[in-house]
Amino acid sequence: MVKIRLMKMGTKKRPDYRIVVQDSRKPRDGTTIEEIGQYHPIAAENQSSFNEERAKYWLSVGAQPTAMVKKIFNTHGLSAAGKNLTK
Repeated sequence: MVKIRLMKMGTKKRPDYRIVVQDSRKPRDGTTIEEIGQYHPIAAENQSSFNEERAKYWLSVGAQPTAMVKKIFNTHGLSAAGKNLTK
């Protein structure tokens, strides 16, 4: 199964994440299929950015976003198949 999830980057006590498309069987920081964005939880402004076209594509072919990625997508108004991603 393909998932859209966060890949941890940054340093100790200064987390920085990349939003990636990855096989669910791979480790969190393992090889990725595609990097579609970034998430900065500590930054005060513009905490996340991602390529909306690629995110929509991966959602349309069945990639499942994790809970945190769903929240990030919802803050930008992105939904899967016209439905809200939170359940």
